[in-house]
Amino acid sequence: MLTASGKVRCLFGTDGVRDVANRGAMTPEMAMSLSRAYVWWLTQNGFARPHVIVGRDTRRSGSMLEAAVLAGLTSAGAEASVAGILPTPGVSFAIRSRRAQGGAVISASHNPAEYNGLKFFDKNGFKLSDDDEATIEEFLEDHLLDQWRPTGASVGEITHESERHGDAYVEWLVSLAKGVNVAGASPLVLDCAHGAAFAVAEELVRRCRLPVTLVGAEPDGLNINDGVGVMYLPHLAESVKEKGAALGIALDGDADRVLLVDKFGRTIDGDILLWVLARWLKAKNSLGAGVVATVMSNMALEEHLALEEIPVFRCPVGDKYVVETMRSKGSALGGEQSGHIISGEHVSTGDGLCTGLLFLHAISELGEDVSSLVDRFDRYPQLLKNVKVRDKKKTMEDARLQDVLSQAERKLCGLGRVFVRPSGTEPFVRILVEAKEKEMLEDICIGVEQIIRHIDPVE
Repeated sequence: MLTASGKVRCLFGTDGVRDVANRGAMTPEMAMSLSRAYVWWLTQNGFARPHVIVGRDTRRSGSMLEAAVLAGLTSAGAEASVAGILPTPGVSFAIRSRRAQGGAVISASHNPAEYNGLKFFDKNGFKLSDDDEATIEEFLEDHLLDQWRPTGASVGEITHESERHGDAYVEWLVSLAKGVNVAGASPLVLDCAHGAAFAVAEELVRRCRLPVTLVGAEPDGLNINDGVGVMYLPHLAESVKEKGAALGIALDGDADRVLLVDKFGRTIDGDILLWVLARWLKAKNSLGAGVVATVMSNMALEEHLALEEIPVFRCPVGDKYVVETMRSKGSALGGEQSGHIISGEHVSTGDGLCTGLLFLHAISELGEDVSSLVDRFDRYPQLLKNVKVRDKKKTMEDARLQDVLSQAERKLCGLGRVFVRPSGTEPFVRILVEAKEKEMLEDICIGVEQIIRHIDPVE
């Protein structure tokens, strides 16, 4: 995958490196090598003996890969602080609050338990840019990296500070929860996906005395994301109805994503969250230039925010691209339909618990009826299709595909759109068709799918 500056990334995808744990790109050997290369990158950026905070989710393979990451960091001379099981945003928070020079999270986010991954952060708690990740990959091929082995007092040290990092993150979340009008939204259900947020959520609920029932909070190393969390909202919907709750909040395995369900069990996705939070932040004069959304967000978001005179800036899929666009446009809010929501005033990456608390503030201060949000958003109908191909680059550059897409755009006449992109991690080309008139969806999608299959047929 090429970066904007023309560098090549082979290991890193849209959210770090991922693979089946102990296989392919996610063996202990690779995790150690990547961590050594990351420290070298930090030294090239002026940190001779960087302090790096390391967190992970609840997967069984997490401790195995954690050991490899710590070995890699310290063998390259870094000081490694072990945060233990902590959400991705908790590690980002720790980097900023402790003024560390970097961080690493061992997690495969929403993927099944057999997967794992590794992502790195800079000194401000932001995920690394594509160019920075490409540089780390280049270092892996440099023979000097293997020769660069500090000895004696130059070898890094490991400190175990999971309680300290976790307590500080909870304390910050408690401060965000102050003033939340829980009476208007209680009772609530919070689904932790058997993931990294389970302990933090338990402590937050206890300390704030929130009327929250926790589900998906019993990890065993193999059940993360399994029939729970953002990947399986029916579990939350059933719990909400069973408890008679007004709202349900679902996280993913590393708690950087959040989706909600109303009392009827209907999904309140990232687009609706952005719609509510944008209006709230504008009323507080805290929105900045507008809202950043990815190319996957529904056109209804732009329509609704246009009524509030709030611009929407589009960016590629991936929460780090959302953050990059927010910083370049001067926006204080951005996110993805899938639930990565970033409030620039509070966080450097997606934070499901933070977003949930801000949403509770917003609906209270705006006087929103949560149960009517889905009806009032009135989204454009969408159709998504994944087409398996052998050569994504060849398919995307084929003139025949571009011709079909141009014809589809003319047919939609501005009342919809068709978007085609290669998957960042799988051998698929993804098709998104969106139209005000539902009847157009299938015809356009079939036409695009057929030309892709003709360009690059897969037996």
